[in-house]
Amino acid sequence: MIKAAKRLDTVQEYYFSKKLREVRGLAAAGKPIINMGIGSPDLQPPVEVLAAIKSSLNDPSAHKYQSYQGLPELRSAISKFYKNKFSVDTNSEDEVLPLMGSKEGIMHISMAFLNEGDKVLIPNPGYPTYTSVTKLVGAEPLFYNLSNVNNWQPNYKELEEQDLSNVKIMWVNYPHMPTGTNATLETFEKLVAFGKKHQILIINDNPYSFILNDNPVSILQVEGAKDTALELNSLSKTFNMAGWRVGMVLGNTAYISEILKVKSNMDSGMFYGIQKGAIEALQLPDTWFTVQNKIYEERRVLIWQLADKLGATYNKNATGLFVWAKIPEGRKAEEVTDAILYDKDIFITPGTIFGSQGEGYIRFSLCVTAAIIKEAISRI
Repeated sequence: MIKAAKRLDTVQEYYFSKKLREVRGLAAAGKPIINMGIGSPDLQPPVEVLAAIKSSLNDPSAHKYQSYQGLPELRSAISKFYKNKFSVDTNSEDEVLPLMGSKEGIMHISMAFLNEGDKVLIPNPGYPTYTSVTKLVGAEPLFYNLSNVNNWQPNYKELEEQDLSNVKIMWVNYPHMPTGTNATLETFEKLVAFGKKHQILIINDNPYSFILNDNPVSILQVEGAKDTALELNSLSKTFNMAGWRVGMVLGNTAYISEILKVKSNMDSGMFYGIQKGAIEALQLPDTWFTVQNKIYEERRVLIWQLADKLGATYNKNATGLFVWAKIPEGRKAEEVTDAILYDKDIFITPGTIFGSQGEGYIRFSLCVTAAIIKEAISRI
């Protein structure tokens, strides 16, 4: 038996990989499982996108290897999207890099900038992949706590009290997952100033800007942000294209070129038809977001009712694809979610998978129909 690499000793199988296997097993055994755990949009992609991928299949270049940098038209569409939605100017030639999902970008960025022993500031609670990728490349996670007291924003007093001498990267994620807290321009101004002061690369992971959010903001809107910041984005949530794996990273030429060194050795380009579909998505009018958000608003009201029945509280001003709810004092998140799963056949995510600061919270996904949410309410 060949031993696995030592780096795998630092990580475990992703929570949803394990838990969804259990949930599928329960369903296969005849349990009427309602899955409210994962943020995989159940709504369809835009019809224009589906038409674009279909019509592209007969193009002469459709089935060849594609450019590591993506089609020029795709980079241009991303650049125009950022200009139209965020008033951010980028050079599509060398400040925009399409990715096979922003999750891929987390690995590429980490491989491009982290050496063994470097430290990485990671939000707690936050996306677990920031931590696992940091460990896989031999760097050290340094967690910074977010809390409801501070509206889930960075506490700079606490950050400055840490030893930041070996910190190379700081991950931020606004609108924040799992809490749904939005950033303001002031949030990003402080982050950019912090990054410049300590020579830290600030990376904002930004896939939720247009979901139940009246004020989309990009860290690249801050003057001078490109000196010390990158932004990841994705079409997964915004355009219901999670399985297509279309993401992007934007920043200055020097940073993007380093990431490209990694990416070009890891893949052979994104499928042509997917790129054509992505171009169509990025050109859609704002009515697309309006229609999507009306559906999510209806679902969110019902999720609030479900949370009420569980005695949980929530912030009605939160954004994004989830409802983050505080459970009654004295109860543990995983105890609550396991009880609901095994007794009521409803899968909800415990806040603890996002870090210790998620204890006492649970997360509901809006990626289930209103009818299914009503069924869940009836079971409680």
